[in-house]
Amino acid sequence: MSLTIAALIGSITIFILAIYLGFELISKVPATLHTPLMSGANAISGITVVGALLASNVAFNSGSPGIAAWLGFIAIVLATINCVGGFMVTNRMLEMIAGKRRKKEVA
Repeated sequence: MSLTIAALIGSITIFILAIYLGFELISKVPATLHTPLMSGANAISGITVVGALLASNVAFNSGSPGIAAWLGFIAIVLATINCVGGFMVTNRMLEMIAGKRRKKEVA
């Protein structure tokens, strides 16, 4: 399986457009929507973990895994860190909101 120049250029173009679109979308989100947005991003990170697991499985079952297996492993580690960190931040934000509500009820 060889990578053609056209496929490489197409992949790089999609990657650059995804970076630009992601930056533009995130920068336009108001502060009040960051917690729900982070929950959605955590779900997407979970999907990324599953995709990285599938890609790693294909790489390991191909006979000579090489760099594809290492890239799959790195993708699994980074997506897992992103997912766990996102859930930790979301949980902390929700605890802060719940703490404010409890203080209002007591007073």
